[in-house]
Amino acid sequence: MEPSQEGADVVFTFGRALGSEPTFAAHREWLVTNGIGGYAAGTIAGTLTRSYHGLLIAALEPPLGRVLTLASLDAHVSYLGQTFDLTTHRRTGEPARACPWLERWRLEGTTPVWEYALADALLERRIWMAPGANTTYIRYTVRRASAPLALRLDALATARDHHAVAQVGDIPLQAEPIANGLRIWPLAGGRHLRLLSDQGTFTPLGGWLTDLFLATEAERGQAAVDNLRRVGRLTTTLAPGESLLVVATTEPAATLDSETAWQLRADYEAALVQRIDWTDDPFVFQLALAADQFIVERPLPGGTRGRTVIAGYPWFTDWGRDTMISLPGLTIPTRRPEVAAEVLRTFARFVDRGMVPNRFPDEGTAPEYNTADATLWLFEAVRAHHAAFAGDDLLAELFPLLEEIIDWHVRGTRDGIGLDRGDGLLRAGTPATQLTWMDVRVQGWVVTPRAGKPVEINALWYNALQSMAGFAQRLGRPSERYQTMAAAARAGFNRFWYANGQYLYDVIDTPNGVDATLRPNQIIAASLMHSPLDRERQQAVVRACGQALLTSVGLRSLDPAHPDYAPRYAGPLLQRDAAYHQGTVWAWLLGPYASAVYRLTGDRAATRRLLAPLLDHLSDGCIGTISEIFDGDPPHQPRGCFAQAWSVAEVLRVLYEMR
Repeated sequence: MEPSQEGADVVFTFGRALGSEPTFAAHREWLVTNGIGGYAAGTIAGTLTRSYHGLLIAALEPPLGRVLTLASLDAHVSYLGQTFDLTTHRRTGEPARACPWLERWRLEGTTPVWEYALADALLERRIWMAPGANTTYIRYTVRRASAPLALRLDALATARDHHAVAQVGDIPLQAEPIANGLRIWPLAGGRHLRLLSDQGTFTPLGGWLTDLFLATEAERGQAAVDNLRRVGRLTTTLAPGESLLVVATTEPAATLDSETAWQLRADYEAALVQRIDWTDDPFVFQLALAADQFIVERPLPGGTRGRTVIAGYPWFTDWGRDTMISLPGLTIPTRRPEVAAEVLRTFARFVDRGMVPNRFPDEGTAPEYNTADATLWLFEAVRAHHAAFAGDDLLAELFPLLEEIIDWHVRGTRDGIGLDRGDGLLRAGTPATQLTWMDVRVQGWVVTPRAGKPVEINALWYNALQSMAGFAQRLGRPSERYQTMAAAARAGFNRFWYANGQYLYDVIDTPNGVDATLRPNQIIAASLMHSPLDRERQQAVVRACGQALLTSVGLRSLDPAHPDYAPRYAGPLLQRDAAYHQGTVWAWLLGPYASAVYRLTGDRAATRRLLAPLLDHLSDGCIGTISEIFDGDPPHQPRGCFAQAWSVAEVLRVLYEMR
């Protein structure tokens, strides 16, 4: 579906034929975020299909500690003697359903908007979040009517981790009246949820919505039956043109001025779009808004605040690898150098023994340092940032740390990561570790063991050394050491060439020799600014990946001819993990593939055609953003996180590269 443009906003629109069709409407999702890790999400139909769906998932320990608070506002309308039930809950054993009164659904920027046709009345609902606050606004407006309309809202709440489900009675929520609404408690850390409205009054309500069936969780083999507490009811009458604002917040203060709250969000998004000075492409504007959803604040030691990148919604936290891969696409095309600088400075604070953290766990515990590639992607993020924005201050600030990182890799750091002086390449890992982005380990099983010298690790190592030589020259520092090491790495990289297959080995010097499995990791070597491959071999790599791995929405993680190829990513966790890097399509890999194609051919039209299916995907899955993964076999059903940072970032980066 093509987006239409209304004013300055890119709007994806679905009419009654799609919006009220149960299968379609319950599998198309929406997402709004607040810039501190909190979010709201759901389906076009209004059906809760995930444990992560709700109107306020608050980040109580930003950007983590995410707790589902307000799950739903069940709406019932009385108008001209008729009653309209706008809810679409699915109980255990019931079929999927959509709301028959849903006339139209659209996305304005990142704001989902529903229009319900009720006799001759048209009722609009829109949902947005306050930037920087755990506050969600839900506004109902009577767009047309020939008489007043009575609206009843029943609030369903909980206080559970967004990864979980709840049983009846295991969360002892209480509700009490306060000015303009209700206070619901307890939440974690003694916090509470406030439900407020600008007219009408919420009164406490008892009971539960039991046996709520979460269809998507069932597909994923997760706990799929939830129970929600009925905490309050609001009844009001709206005349034609009137609005009702409901506010769900865990903050000490939130405005009840509907126009002020909406204008704050509208101005925030308009300012993001106005930064883009290199195109008038509406797809780019939408991707820029999607990109912003992943950029969040992170507290730093000493009480200061930095920035980081949520890898994906709804369940990922901030990962070092995802952050460094995503950062150029999230910030360069969107012209946000200050954000990139804050993210780089934030992660620099956590570098330890020459390594960037792999992830910050959701529980808020110490960072994990089990990655061989996140640190090397840091060099590419710094290189791309400097190339785009030119200033030397940040480069000079980070250069000593980058030198230290190289030194650690030369002498060796965690998990066997270190330089082999014999061939100038990096080795990493053991058969029991998973240090690259193909990192699934489940029940002690490393699904894709890549101990030895992985191809993309050494392409990134060469790129880092060449970048360091350039940084040193820019800053007037000695560069010969890095040039010498880069030359050795380039020579050693010839060991990856698999002459019989005319592509690159995936890993060399493994405990079992070389791994000639045809995987997409080699495309990194052909796409980096400093490639260790000559033009002929770059073309060969692109050809091999294109013929065996390319799909319309990304690259497969394994050649379909391989006996371990998994065509679908579905089912219980063990089954999904076995497929994650064994054939599943990854959207982000289309970025390096498209970059390599463009640099080799200079053909903008052909490269744009490569990206077109992912642009079409903006109206599929989670509307306005791009999924993490897709099934290996057609029709390439979207799977995994419904919004993934590096998927969005890589499309943006290539579009900018072709400007």
